[in-house]
Amino acid sequence: MVFKEQTFHGLEPEMEIEIANRASVEAAVANALAIAGGIDASDVEVTMENDQIVLSGTVGTVGEIERATAVAKAVEGVHAVQNRILLGGSSLDGTH
Repeated sequence: MVFKEQTFHGLEPEMEIEIANRASVEAAVANALAIAGGIDASDVEVTMENDQIVLSGTVGTVGEIERATAVAKAVEGVHAVQNRILLGGSSLDGTH
């Protein structure tokens, strides 16, 4: 049997270990946001791009946006956080 050296055309494929690690960090941040006080993270999505956590979605106050960043940064394995969370939710009369 002859073995050839691996060649890649374009991007090298991700290793399964990297994907599993990314998923575990995303899950840890999402869990931390879910149990953290002072924030309703039900409309917040957590993804990992390159080596940073990206938060997106909507919350009700500016304080919740700041709190989400602080909670995400405190999770083990998180090196950087990019916060794309916007103010959202409905007002008292049902309009945005």
